[in-house]
Amino acid sequence: MSTDLWAETSGDPALPLAVLVHGTMDRSAGMLRLSRRLDERFHVLRYDRRGYGRSRDVGGKNTVEQHVTDLAGVLQMHTPGRVVDLAFGHSFGGNVVLATAERHPELIRQAAIYETPLSWLDWWPGGTAGGAAAGATDPGEAAETFMRRLIGDQRWEQLPSGTRADRRAEGAAMVEEINDLRRCAPWAVEAVSIPLLAMGGELGRPHHQRGMQWLSEQIPSADYVRLDGAGHGAPNTHPAELAMLVTNFCASWLCDTDEEVPVKRSKRPPK
Repeated sequence: MSTDLWAETSGDPALPLAVLVHGTMDRSAGMLRLSRRLDERFHVLRYDRRGYGRSRDVGGKNTVEQHVTDLAGVLQMHTPGRVVDLAFGHSFGGNVVLATAERHPELIRQAAIYETPLSWLDWWPGGTAGGAAAGATDPGEAAETFMRRLIGDQRWEQLPSGTRADRRAEGAAMVEEINDLRRCAPWAVEAVSIPLLAMGGELGRPHHQRGMQWLSEQIPSADYVRLDGAGHGAPNTHPAELAMLVTNFCASWLCDTDEEVPVKRSKRPPK
């Protein structure tokens, strides 16, 4: 059940509500640095998605549909009766956010996503970390393949043996959600009408940058920004800059801020 998922809140409950949704092979701890920079302006909710971290043994299917049900349940459990003023999704978490906004438009007022995979599109490359892992026959090997592609062989081998074992144990969840995402679009572009900030890192893969720019072209309420100096792991490597981006995004809707962070905007996909 979604009520079994581990979750934690921080910041003043009187402030606007933000929920942070982590990506594949991650956990709420991966959102902690970002959360700490947001909880002066937001009441922040983080949770471990089904199959990961402290929610690894919840069981059930790791599909986008299930993750939408989970997010709605976590909100009802920990912030009952409240509307999410800002839903932030990193990588796969962005698909959870957008699918939730489509199915439960009453729950989310605005969203920000960072390098969210659009694996069902015909131009999305098959040789990504997710694509390589999806083809593996053993879930543990798939998880290790994914992590090695994501953080590099040296960093993977430097992880404590217990951490590597935990990550390999999350392989089944990873394979299921990656393959679910590749089967079909989990949400419809035309159904996204809330304000949306689609972000990519300057050092991110070209297909991630193109995907975020593509969304800004397809969705009238969306804008694209590029975070200078950042790669795919921006919530950990550039939490202050990322927090400023989403806070500035909220400024015209909810928040008061005079601070700005330099960003580069473009509507033209990279070649």
